[in-house]
Amino acid sequence: MTDNEQPAVAGLLLAAGGGRRLGGRPKALLPHRGRPLVEYAVGVLRAAGCTRVHVVLGAASDAVRERAELGDCVLVENPDWTEGMGSSLRAGLGSLAGTGTRGALVSLVDQPGIGPEAVRRVLGAFRDESSLVSAAYDGVRGHPVLLGSAHWAGVVATATGDRGARAYLKAHEETITLVECGDVARPYDIDTAADLVHLQ
Repeated sequence: MTDNEQPAVAGLLLAAGGGRRLGGRPKALLPHRGRPLVEYAVGVLRAAGCTRVHVVLGAASDAVRERAELGDCVLVENPDWTEGMGSSLRAGLGSLAGTGTRGALVSLVDQPGIGPEAVRRVLGAFRDESSLVSAAYDGVRGHPVLLGSAHWAGVVATATGDRGARAYLKAHEETITLVECGDVARPYDIDTAADLVHLQ
């Protein structure tokens, strides 16, 4: 791939959360396998084949930049991160506009049970700008989600609070390609102190 070529699909990691239910510990900086969780999550996207990765930062973003090795990721600042995941999704998709990228593979920093194999499966279902793809766990839609660029404006218009793309995906349910990943990943979230048991 030359400098002028863009990958068809970019990884978009939402990592701005302040960990309100974790006593205000930013999720991006939670330790996992000896490194900050955001670094691990970027590694998953890279291992799955995402050569371009945009990371949306918010809570403690200066500390995240300082402590995490995020290499040649594009770091996107979300000044409105306290409004919830919707604002991060809007910021991330905005950062991809005009890059020539045809799809965004959206993953969440607080789901370390979803590894490269699940991400690879979702990426493999991309066809063109109209693609809407979601991982499924025993038939239930989850993350990661692949949003073809034809859908970005619609997602941005409906992404509010902590809902992310949920409203848009619900309205376009019949066009979503579900990719079963329950055999290779576990979609738990690191939301509360009790969930920290999942970190290594």
